[in-house]
Amino acid sequence: MLIDGHGRTVDYLRVSVTERCNFRCQYCMPEKPFSWVPRENLLSFEELFLFMKVAIDEGVNKIRITGGEPLLREGLDTFIKMIHDYKPDIDLALTTNAFLLPQTAQKLKDAGLKRLNISLDSLKPEVAQQIAQKDVLAQVLKGIDKALEVGLGVKINMVPLKGINDNEILDIMDYCKARNIKVRFIEYMENAHASKSIEGMHGREILEKVKERHTINALGREGASPSFNYVLDDGYEFGLIDPHKHDFCENCNRIRLTAEGNLIPCLYFDEAMSIAKAVKEGDIEAASQVLAKVLKDKPKENRWSEDNPNEEDISTRAFYETGG
Repeated sequence: MLIDGHGRTVDYLRVSVTERCNFRCQYCMPEKPFSWVPRENLLSFEELFLFMKVAIDEGVNKIRITGGEPLLREGLDTFIKMIHDYKPDIDLALTTNAFLLPQTAQKLKDAGLKRLNISLDSLKPEVAQQIAQKDVLAQVLKGIDKALEVGLGVKINMVPLKGINDNEILDIMDYCKARNIKVRFIEYMENAHASKSIEGMHGREILEKVKERHTINALGREGASPSFNYVLDDGYEFGLIDPHKHDFCENCNRIRLTAEGNLIPCLYFDEAMSIAKAVKEGDIEAASQVLAKVLKDKPKENRWSEDNPNEEDISTRAFYETGG
């Protein structure tokens, strides 16, 4: 069992397989050129898996594959099968923008993937293009339909932005209700790589939008999930991820591994330790020691504040490297 320095059990590993992305979303990487880390700097799937087996053997029972956009990495279904074959009952999920799902969803399902979290920030083509800086909506909707068709579990993530898509909160909810899938509204996470012109909505503002049409009741968090759940008067459940509240951190059970081998204890801290040398040399003991150190140093809470963060509190880490 993996225990951090504050007594929390860590059983969830998020693995970024690439920092590349085919979108340039305003809240993530709007100005980054379409380039990528040289292949030789990335850990191979075999090297990533070498470390992941250590984590699984120590009690990790949930793995999420992230990016960048993970479907851009060739052979991803083979990597997913490696994990599934090693521990078939592991909760194996993937976060994606869905653009490549029409041609990959069946392969992912066959490899052992169970669930998807899909970003959907607008149902209006021009707004989706404004956010992603690419004409994406039609393909994303096809990807969602294909994922449902092949039997993958789907959740939708939406980041409401003031003056851009904040008037679509109820529309996105209705879209999800019609397909019997859950939507989670995510407060915009301030970071140094995002557009300076955007402003996110606070969780309470998002809830007020929902209340314009519905009566809602709080259900609370499920275990260590970052999502605070609510139920509408018609029984539909949705989630709100509000990381500016420190209760977001109280039961944190996650660590993150980047494609280059950096093991990260907290999404909003820039501190990390590398396992790259250890796994490239096949030194499992050294990798285990890095893991133990990262767990020991895992912070109690993030650096966000309830109100607007100070400039020095804004993360300089690119979320496209850690998968959010």
